[in-house]
Amino acid sequence: MSTAGPAHVRVVCVVFNPGAELKDFAVSLQGASRLPVELVLVDNGTDDTVTRAVAEAHGARVLTPGANLGYGSGANAGAEGADAPWLVVANSDLVWGPGSLDDLLEAAERHPRAGSLGPALLNPDGTVYPSARELPSLTQGAGHALFARVWPSNPWTRAYQQRQQVAGAERAAGWLSGACLLLRREAFEQVGGFDSSYFMFFEDLDLGERLGQAGWENLYVPSARVTHVGGTSWRERPARMISAHHASAALYLRRRYHRWYQWPVRAVGQVGLKAREHLELRAAR
Repeated sequence: MSTAGPAHVRVVCVVFNPGAELKDFAVSLQGASRLPVELVLVDNGTDDTVTRAVAEAHGARVLTPGANLGYGSGANAGAEGADAPWLVVANSDLVWGPGSLDDLLEAAERHPRAGSLGPALLNPDGTVYPSARELPSLTQGAGHALFARVWPSNPWTRAYQQRQQVAGAERAAGWLSGACLLLRREAFEQVGGFDSSYFMFFEDLDLGERLGQAGWENLYVPSARVTHVGGTSWRERPARMISAHHASAALYLRRRYHRWYQWPVRAVGQVGLKAREHLELRAAR
C-alpha cells in the first residue's frame, strides 16, 4: 500500500470480528493502485485483535466506535474528516485485482459527473455477480421479492438485477453494490453520506438513488475486477442477516411509497416481507 505523500484515496473498510480475509484484503489493496492510499478500518465488533494486527502490518488506522454502528454508519465514521478527493467503501472479504482501483480512478477522470463507481464483482468461481442494478419499480420489486428464491430466472429479477453472464461494458446504473464503491468525496458529502437509518442492506441502493437525484451518475466499470468471497462476518449468524435485510427492505418501502394514497402498497409490502422473513428464518434453522 502506497503511503508516500498525501493520500489520493481513503479506503474505508467496515469490519465485524474479521478473520483471515482482512489480511487478504489489505495485501491485495497494495497492488490495486500506484497512488497514495490511506486505509481506515472501522471495527464494529467486540474483538479487534485481528483488525489491529492487520493495521500494524499495513500502516492502517483503526477506528473503534465502541458499538456496532452497522455498515453505512460505520462507513460514514470512517470517511469523516477525509482530505483525499476520493473515498472507497469496501467489505473486508474482497480481493482486489491488480490495478483495479486505478481502473476505477481513470474511469472517474473520464466521467466528471460520476459520483460513485463500481467494479465487476466476481464470485470465487469467477462468475460475475450482478452488482450494477436499476432502481426497482413497484412491479419489479414485488416480483423479485416474491419469486427470487423459488424462481431465480423470473422476469422481474432478471430486469431488476440486469444479470450478466460476463462483466459487459462500462455503463450507468441506477445503483451499485456497496460491497466495493469508489466515491467522489464531493458527491458523497453533498448527499450526506449513507443514511444511518439503514443498519445493514439497502444503504447502497438508497445512496445510489440520492446521488442520481442530485445529478450525479452511478457508473459500472467492468475493467476493474474485484473478487468477493462473500458473507464472512455473517456465516455463523444467518438469522440476524435475514432479519436485518427484511427490516431494511421494509424501511426502503415505507420511504419510497410514503404518500398517503400509497398506503395499500405499504401495507401489502409489509405483509409480504414479514411472510418471506418467516419462511427464510425457518429454512435457516
